[in-house]
Amino acid sequence: MYTIKHNELSAEEFISLWETVWGPGPSLEQTRLAMEHTLFRVSVFDGDRIIAMARMIGDMGLDYYIKDVIVRPKYQGKGIGRLLMNELLQFVNANGIRGTGVFVELCAEPDKISFYQKFGFDANEAQRLKLMVQVK
Repeated sequence: MYTIKHNELSAEEFISLWETVWGPGPSLEQTRLAMEHTLFRVSVFDGDRIIAMARMIGDMGLDYYIKDVIVRPKYQGKGIGRLLMNELLQFVNANGIRGTGVFVELCAEPDKISFYQKFGFDANEAQRLKLMVQVK
């Protein structure tokens, strides 16, 4: 049985999960700041071991952005990603302005697009642009 936690994801847990999928993680200081400014964090535990996480950032009015959906490789394909997405979308529904539409956006690797399409996400013609700024 898995345990779901809201807004308790620590920087250390975040980095630990990040490194299971994407390689070396961001700095601890950077990650702590990110956790403090995340609108909503959901994490899933198997016993005392973190196995999955996702974050929601945004402005709470017009736009929500899903970030860092990660499920440990050994736990993928067991419905945990769907659980994370449902938690995130419930957060939007509980916090958005009733009777209005808001954008919920995310960026996905090509092999993950079909997963997100199951929730109603679709691509548009916009291209994701990015710039990594080295803070001095």
